[in-house]
Amino acid sequence: MQLTRFTDIGLRVLMRLAADDVEHLHTSRGLAEELDVPYAHVAKVVSRLAEIGVVHARRGRTGGLMITELGRTARVGWVTRQLEGDSEVVDCDGPTPCPLRAGCALRGALARAQRAFYDSLDALTVADLIVAGPTRVRFLSGPELPTAPAPTPCGPGRAAMPVATDENRNP
Repeated sequence: MQLTRFTDIGLRVLMRLAADDVEHLHTSRGLAEELDVPYAHVAKVVSRLAEIGVVHARRGRTGGLMITELGRTARVGWVTRQLEGDSEVVDCDGPTPCPLRAGCALRGALARAQRAFYDSLDALTVADLIVAGPTRVRFLSGPELPTAPAPTPCGPGRAAMPVATDENRNP
């Protein structure tokens, strides 16, 4: 199953807002720049997130965005359902109905798969998504974390020599 761009941005915005330990105000424009997504998309997503109560948005000179307590404790599956809607994975009864729909088992299988998808996301809260790993560190510290050097190719029976870095050199 593939999520819409709208939901993707919505989850990113929530994760970013949840990464702050204190009640820090953000702007839609600032989030758009930080997450590298168009401002218009972020503005629409923030409007929906505020509508469902996971983000508090205040307009004006002293305004900004911050995550609500519901936003931190909300189940990811619930948030995803709110952003995606309850539509089926495939539209068998659309403008051109599928001629196989009467005896097809695919529709039921896809509905079960969709429920399982959301159920697996319900095991996590928004806060769970940012507690561990580099996401929290990156947002709170700013610059990207260094990545490990790529392994060097070795022939059979030969080990790679350790690469000297600033972290493993003796003073």
